[in-house]
Amino acid sequence: MNAQTRLFPPIVGQESHRTLSLVASFAEEPARETGLVGRDGELRELRDFLREAKTHGAARVVCGHAGSGKSALLEATVRTATAAGMRVLRCGGIRGSSPSDLAGLLQIVRPAPGTPGTPGTPGRSTSAGALDMLGMMLLDGAPAQQGRSRLSYAVLEALESVSAGRPLLLAVDDWDALDEPSREVLSFVARRAGGHPIALLMTARPHRTRLAPLSGLPELPLGPLTSAGSARLLAMRRPGLDGQAVRELLATAAGNPLALLELPARSEDPLPYVPASSDRLSAAMAPGVARLPAGTRDLLLVAALHPAGELPLLLSAASRVGGAELGFAMLEPAEREGLVVFDGMRLLFGHPATAGAVVHDLDPSRARAAHAALADVLADGSVRMLWHRSQTVEGHDPDLAARLEAVHRHALEQCEPPMAVRLLRRAFELYPEPGDRGRCALQAAQLAQVLGLERMTRTMARRALRHPPGPLGALCAEALTRTGGAGAPADPAAWPAPVGATEQENALELARITAPAVTGDETRAEALLAFLDSMPDRADDPRLLQAMATVRPVRRAATVLAGVRAVRRLADLPVHDLERLGEAALSAGDPLRALELYRQAERRHRFHDVTGRLPRVLLRQGLAHLALGDRRQSGHALRRCVELAEQHGEDDHAAAARLLEDLVRALRTGGPVRPGGVRDLEAARRALRSIDEVLAVGTACALAEAGDCEAAYAALSALLTGPRVTAATLFATVAFAEAAEAVNASAEALAVLDRLEAELPAECASGVAVRFTVARAILADDDAAAFERAFAGGFCDQPFLEAPLRLAHGRRLRRRRRFADSRSTLRQAATAFTMMGAEARAARITAELRASGERAEGGAGRPAAGELLSARELRVAELAGRGLSNREIGELLDLSPRTVGAYLYRIFPRLGVTARAQLAEVLRHHRAA
Repeated sequence: MNAQTRLFPPIVGQESHRTLSLVASFAEEPARETGLVGRDGELRELRDFLREAKTHGAARVVCGHAGSGKSALLEATVRTATAAGMRVLRCGGIRGSSPSDLAGLLQIVRPAPGTPGTPGTPGRSTSAGALDMLGMMLLDGAPAQQGRSRLSYAVLEALESVSAGRPLLLAVDDWDALDEPSREVLSFVARRAGGHPIALLMTARPHRTRLAPLSGLPELPLGPLTSAGSARLLAMRRPGLDGQAVRELLATAAGNPLALLELPARSEDPLPYVPASSDRLSAAMAPGVARLPAGTRDLLLVAALHPAGELPLLLSAASRVGGAELGFAMLEPAEREGLVVFDGMRLLFGHPATAGAVVHDLDPSRARAAHAALADVLADGSVRMLWHRSQTVEGHDPDLAARLEAVHRHALEQCEPPMAVRLLRRAFELYPEPGDRGRCALQAAQLAQVLGLERMTRTMARRALRHPPGPLGALCAEALTRTGGAGAPADPAAWPAPVGATEQENALELARITAPAVTGDETRAEALLAFLDSMPDRADDPRLLQAMATVRPVRRAATVLAGVRAVRRLADLPVHDLERLGEAALSAGDPLRALELYRQAERRHRFHDVTGRLPRVLLRQGLAHLALGDRRQSGHALRRCVELAEQHGEDDHAAAARLLEDLVRALRTGGPVRPGGVRDLEAARRALRSIDEVLAVGTACALAEAGDCEAAYAALSALLTGPRVTAATLFATVAFAEAAEAVNASAEALAVLDRLEAELPAECASGVAVRFTVARAILADDDAAAFERAFAGGFCDQPFLEAPLRLAHGRRLRRRRRFADSRSTLRQAATAFTMMGAEARAARITAELRASGERAEGGAGRPAAGELLSARELRVAELAGRGLSNREIGELLDLSPRTVGAYLYRIFPRLGVTARAQLAEVLRHHRAA
């Protein structure tokens, strides 16, 4: 009966107003500038929703967390609908309030004065009479007498009448914050809008269990912005932020637009420390926190100050704050509000910025009480216990300051360098003596410079200059004040000799900081080397080795590598010292040792769940793989670097990794190397100082892989005969020899190698001599002794040298008509190149094999695969034939990817294949037999 009885009479002539012209004009409307960043897909979907609604009605629920931009999308849709000629009615909930029944519906039927359609407003249509009648009915209390079912039909009929004149958009913001009767009525209307030109668009927050009234309605989920979108929003709306502030905001905001715009960019932590937030952000993310029980608020407070704590520990601390024993039931109100979730052991805030929202505008005395409670329940003498204890102190406390200074080394061992900086800064504040304050400030500045915290580095260095700990300490602080800016470094020739352990530490830090700035100045570089040589008792210090490798990577390679190998007990070193040793080994020409060190650093970072430094480590892993010729693993490391760098806002490392990834692709496929833009190159140089040299050498080698040996020979000749030969250039000697041999310029290339070898110092890395030996063998085609000397060197860890040598040797054997030996040698070369990911070589090696008598199909009587391989080798071959990578095979068989590669290195020549794709066919014949 309800469906047939109308509360409102149809408007005369209403059908004559409904035409297709509105639909056509909307479909042809150009995209409007909305100002929203990273929401292009959602805006397109909402425009399609409006088109659908104008023809036969539709409903959508935009679902997203607080601050995700639901209201902004709603406003953009309202503007689009208004421009397309649709009528708009609106209502919205207010979080944290207790609205009266039907307050939401009254917003719809009683628009704000002065808006089109309001009584007394020019242009009011006759269809608005239906809304007036419904409004009077709501105010008179008729729905309470007739029931909500009758009310739902009445609202639906009123909206149908309003939409008869022109299509209607009903925009509902924060549906889940409306009063319950309004929510039920609007969900009823949403399911019955079909057949009428009504668009019902609602926004709501997600709930752990979906609210029943919204079940079954079409939903548009609104996730976080991508890392690139977040960075673009910050650049547009908050220009001028330094790199440190951008990284901190990106990490805390986690793609939430409101958090990106509202979170304050702190220069220093407050005392006592509480997470950052703002009035608007707190109101959006924690609107009901004030209504929670006191025990629950205390639990949220200690969880915000100590997010790594397990729930029993947090409950114990919260009990001390409130003075009453708290149980697990205190967690339930916070979970119902959607503020936290419990994973079985720890409390996790729904969003990283929620921690700051729940403690916004907290009284400092309560914050100190919470820090004191946490210090009481944590292990005595631990890093976190001392940190929380330091937040409760006002004024000076030299004993606590000494404990903070001592424990910062434990923070470094636990891969927490940012916490180490905080400890040193707090120790600086707690020490009363100028000498102690200057020492802590300088240590904090030095560590901040390593972490790339430029603003913090300059701040603490200026504070250290007020109380400089010795002459070298003052020089070090002055150098740190220039971080991120211009200015010539101090001349190492004028540095005084270090006296005492503290000055030696300052001397090593000063050398590490100064080394990159003096690499192009011969006089100052030699003075720095002389200064380093004056500290023989610190010859294996990672900072000394890094500085020496930075200034003279070729001339001092043997000394640097000997120092790297002399370091023992790597497990006891802080992770940033592992990275320094890896950089020294890579610069000095030992990529294999560098790769081992960087892998240890990566494992340490992942074990402690500290991923912020991984982009730097993975970038250098990719470079080490590239130096070893393993293009497949290099590309894998660089792709991981790009992903993590984008997540953490490390734009410089992302730019460098993309440039190197494109270079690796060209080396693998023989394609062109796309030149990077000016901005990309500038950013890449900040992440990797040698990026220009690597790109120059790699681009020349890519020309050889593409078959353009003349261009490759010319480019590599220019690099090897230039005024400054770098370690990266020396890695190209074998490629230079291959290109020279291909263009019949062996004599000229040998002359270049002779001159270069004579100019190189005796302290060159041992790998340089091996590369020269291989290059001479490739160029000396008629000299069998040259090949014997080259093969005598051994290549168990250097397939990038063995592969081109065997290729050259196989060609030599073929030209001497030793076809069987030639085929065997060429297959080994093909196997090595395949393992390295050098796909561009496959066609050329296949041509060489055919020229030596290789046939596409194996002959009769060939041994079966089971006779040639062990059971483990056969299993590895089967998995590789299915297309699994070395890493995937290793996970299945409990082997390392390097061990899997060694298996395949033996399997390929035994089966007579040169690529993984051929394994499947060979093994298929084996199974058939």
